Amino acid sequence: MYVTIADFTREWNREAALTQKVLEGLTDDSLKQKVYPEGRTLGRIVWHFTTNIPEYLAHFGLRVDEVENKRNIPISAKEIAETFNHISSSAIKVIEDQWTDESLKEVQTAFGREETNAQILMGLIKHIVHHRGQVTILMRQAGIKPFGVYGPSKEDWIHLGAENPPL
Repeated sequence: MYVTIADFTREWNREAALTQKVLEGLTDDSLKQKVYPEGRTLGRIVWHFTTNIPEYLAHFGLRVDEVENKRNIPISAKEIAETFNHISSSAIKVIEDQWTDESLKEVQTAFGREETNAQILMGLIKHIVHHRGQVTILMRQAGIKPFGVYGPSKEDWIHLGAENPPL
């Protein structure tokens, strides 16, 4: 759990950098990949967790600018990656400027539960990580090698001297 804003900042910056790497691997065509025929597209998922960051923070009392035209999903993977980069950088600045280490101990109602602000911030990271996992699967389905988030992708095992496991 985060005891200080600096604890959260370190975790946020690590996870944002990993997410950025995943987003930079997307192509414009890959944004059309669907979970299933009637499901969300990859573009919709990444736009959702990107535009949700300021909404989430505002919901819990932070003053933050929302994304303009958030209802219009960009057709450019580069635009989405650039937007995520901007929003993730802005979000950490908002938190550092508006909350203190003591603010992390304050309790709010979050999705029907009483949680500290530290837990609420952890929930934001978990939300992005959850969707980032979906994105890496959809990238595979779209024919793109995903960035190895917490370890190498299958194709990168060879660089570590390991063979791919049997199917």
